[in-house]
Amino acid sequence: MNTKIFQMSAEKSVIFADVLVLGGGPAGTWAALSAAEQGVRVVLADKGYCGTSGATAPSNTGAWYLPKGGQRDGEIERRLSRSTGLADRRWLQRVIEQAQRGLDKLGDSGYPFPLDDLGNSYRANLRGPDYMGFMRRRAIAAGVRILDHHPALELLASNGAIAGAAGIHPRSGNLWEVRAGAVVLATGGCAFLSHALGCDGNTGDGYLMAAEAGVRLSGMEFSSQYGLSPAHTSVTKGLTFSFASFYLEDGSPLPETGEDRSVRIARQLIDGQKVYALMNRGNSVEHDWLRQGQPNCFLPFDRIGLDPFKERFPVTLRSEGTVRGVGGLEIINEDCATTVPGLYAAGDAASRENIVGAVSGGGSPNASWAIASGTWSGRAAAGFAASLGDKAETRLVHGLGEAGLRPRKQPKRERLISEVISGVQAETLPLDVNFFRSGVRIALSRQRLDAVWADVRDYLVGEGRNALRAREAAAMTATARWIWASADARKESRGMHRRTDFTTTDDTQTRRLLTFGLDDVAVMAAEKHWQEVEVA
Repeated sequence: MNTKIFQMSAEKSVIFADVLVLGGGPAGTWAALSAAEQGVRVVLADKGYCGTSGATAPSNTGAWYLPKGGQRDGEIERRLSRSTGLADRRWLQRVIEQAQRGLDKLGDSGYPFPLDDLGNSYRANLRGPDYMGFMRRRAIAAGVRILDHHPALELLASNGAIAGAAGIHPRSGNLWEVRAGAVVLATGGCAFLSHALGCDGNTGDGYLMAAEAGVRLSGMEFSSQYGLSPAHTSVTKGLTFSFASFYLEDGSPLPETGEDRSVRIARQLIDGQKVYALMNRGNSVEHDWLRQGQPNCFLPFDRIGLDPFKERFPVTLRSEGTVRGVGGLEIINEDCATTVPGLYAAGDAASRENIVGAVSGGGSPNASWAIASGTWSGRAAAGFAASLGDKAETRLVHGLGEAGLRPRKQPKRERLISEVISGVQAETLPLDVNFFRSGVRIALSRQRLDAVWADVRDYLVGEGRNALRAREAAAMTATARWIWASADARKESRGMHRRTDFTTTDDTQTRRLLTFGLDDVAVMAAEKHWQEVEVA
């Protein structure tokens, strides 16, 4: 095996911490704060700039702020009814309760929540730029050391436990290591570089790193989430479209078929037809409120001189993969621990089946899950690190990274990184491949992705700045293979998993699918209480 990762001339810095958090979005910052509150040393390493990177920073998002009583009970029942049997009542209760505590803590710390008509603080909405900037300042004030533009490339291990992570500073090419007693993966999901708003840093990095340590994934078949956006922008925020009517190119209304709007639009787009929107619902006061509350949604219209309240505009559907899908790393307890000692998962890096089942968690569920899972995982990681005592810093560690870092053969083809990314996108982004699925097309995607993976394992590596791109390409390839293995095993339609050859929901398949393996991908069905059974 070729053990060379980067140029040997690259400098390397080594930092010691008790808890290392990978990812600087909402889940990562909540995890870092929660760990720091336990009195331990915390380092947060972000691929971008903590406070501006990720899917939340450029967006507004709702959050569950539901006091005990009828409103909370009603939301739980609604979520359970939509989850197709895969959500868990106890987890929903826990997440809603923890999210409310976190939002109250945010307000008590000085976060400028808007006021409602009665002058009371309205805590069920978070303005992304303000929220993430505030969380960055809170983390720094709590003593968290933030490493901006420090993408992690691999986990470090010692005697079967996770002992930190290593990565690169893309601008300088210098290497870094953080040796820690525990690691929280808050690296987000994977949107396959679809250009959905804020998602291009979400390439499944944490999935790959965890899988190399032996962690399984759950719910990866529920990854065909597509966000509606104007055709000329990357903005996939859905609130504005609640004020819109939809039309075909000839001006006739989008046909009503009894299906969800996204399904009807997808059918038209797959058939080669254009679909248009016009924000003609509501009144002028509501339109002004919408512009003020969602300014980044209207900037792309202003740039081209189009008034979306008076003029039609073409729309499209952009893949959001597992970012606003469901699948992610399997967690095994209420602390969001994985099966590997010292490794925890939070936010979109973890599966959200417990709270949404087979449907999208976009909006309030994901935002609340980030608060809750970040809080729980950070606290537990601090406890695990403290249990190690002084020996954490003296452990012998080794890197677990393989694909895209340590190729089996000598690297070849300078354009391999871009070829890998294009090959993966061809099997994940198109509507006619991933929005609607069939056994024949799934088999073809699996065959093609297996061939891409073989090239990744044998030849893919990057020097300097390309080290990150190579690792991202490897992570996207691995993620796509897990998605299609899970989709192949679920021979039914359920939630966002829509199969044209198995069009109905099969009650006997009301179970979660666990996916694992790198070179050889396998799927196992987990019954309730995590009883494992083989899948044919």
